[in-house]
Amino acid sequence: MLARIYSGTTIGLDSILVEVEVDVSSRSLPAFNIVGLPNKAVEESKERVRSAIKNSGGNFPDHRITVNLAPADIPKEGPSYDLPIALGLLIADGQLKAQDIDGLVLGELSLDGTLRHTNGVLPMALLAREKFGKIFVPSDDLTEALLVKDLQVYPVKSLKELFNHFSDIQKIIPQVRTNNLDGVFDTEAEYDMSEIKGQEQAKRALEIAAAGGHNVLMKGTPGSGKTMLARALPGILPKLTENEILEVTKIYSISGNLTTKESVVKFRPFRSPHHSTSRNGLIGGGTKPAPGEISLAHRGVLFLDELPEFPRHVLESLRQPLEDGRVTISRAAGTVSYPSKFILIAASNPCPCGYLGDEKRQCRCLSGQVIKYQRRLSGPLLDRIDMHVDVPTVDFEKLTGNSTSDTSLIIRNRVQKARDIQNERYRDYPITCNAELNTKLIKQFCELNEQCQELLKTAVLKLNLSARSYYRTIKLGRTIADLALKENIEASHIAEALMYRPKIED
Repeated sequence: MLARIYSGTTIGLDSILVEVEVDVSSRSLPAFNIVGLPNKAVEESKERVRSAIKNSGGNFPDHRITVNLAPADIPKEGPSYDLPIALGLLIADGQLKAQDIDGLVLGELSLDGTLRHTNGVLPMALLAREKFGKIFVPSDDLTEALLVKDLQVYPVKSLKELFNHFSDIQKIIPQVRTNNLDGVFDTEAEYDMSEIKGQEQAKRALEIAAAGGHNVLMKGTPGSGKTMLARALPGILPKLTENEILEVTKIYSISGNLTTKESVVKFRPFRSPHHSTSRNGLIGGGTKPAPGEISLAHRGVLFLDELPEFPRHVLESLRQPLEDGRVTISRAAGTVSYPSKFILIAASNPCPCGYLGDEKRQCRCLSGQVIKYQRRLSGPLLDRIDMHVDVPTVDFEKLTGNSTSDTSLIIRNRVQKARDIQNERYRDYPITCNAELNTKLIKQFCELNEQCQELLKTAVLKLNLSARSYYRTIKLGRTIADLALKENIEASHIAEALMYRPKIED
């Protein structure tokens, strides 16, 4: 007898429907074969399914069993096929009378028949909503599946419970999410902006970066507060929208970074890889291309401390993702594409010892060492960074004084207002913030008056602005205008944006 159950496989961030066909034949010698390009984890499901059926009170058929995972030309990976294979086997052997399973089924089986947490539930749930409107998932993954609206989610604890459901002995009650996730989760940060003494210009730069999604390079002496500033940034970022929650959670789901306790990404990611991170670790890759740090930082922050200490070839691999907001990884097994729209916050010392230009400590580096150190950062990479900020040593008076500055909550409220303006402005376009504007949209939404054009003309001549820097300056001015709640970009906004361009280089 032949049974057909529907499951799915994930390629990149998208899921593809997989038909699990199970045939049990009594006219051949006992055997258990799985075909359809299964990997080792799928092959091993034979033993898990065998034990799970026996320990759940069922009878494992002593016949020839053939399982086909179609389409056969797509590789099948992971243990999520355990449950559909076991269910199809029970139907094909006549132990379960259910005929049509009009839903998507997935889950890894324990030897006792209970279901374990399974990676990649969210993209499967999106596929299930499109194809069936219902999905059967391990109960541990209920919260993740419920992120998808208008989908009936059946939480399954064990194979026996699912057997009873289809036998009409005890039905599993489906659950459906109806509420909206926009702004539901609050943000959190390691430090509050009010705890950082001095560095008002750097705080202002981070506020602009948070409002418009711009990249920042902070350069200063050791101990000036660069790392503390970066770690305070998540506290002023706007709340995740529902679409952003789904995007980020999909990435963390397929990469195995979700747990049963935290089955949804509630805050904007903050990733801080060490400078010894490999190119594959940062960009993504492997035999089966997996998301790297830049994709795990999608819709959040990628903080690269001690930027010149990263290998040059690793930093150069950032150039295209910074420009496109997406990284494409090609391997022999196939090509996948992952989103990588993040805010890059980088920190650097001015020289190897860190005290070049410091008024209180003398730099001990030779001129050749300084030049070699600074050349680790290429011009094309620096050109893709919107704001270059000097972070000087904090004076003793500021460290011990009682001066107060805005808290992260106050700054975040200003940032949120600016982001709301941008969300409304770009509601009909596939972008969410000013940093994502392309040349065509800049002309449409960043109209410049005569004073702004004169400022930019002077800057192009005196600061040697490239075409890319020119447009990035305009986008930065658009964000500064949004923070000021101004409809049009004014000369003061462009002037402030030009302050963050690097000094003239020979």
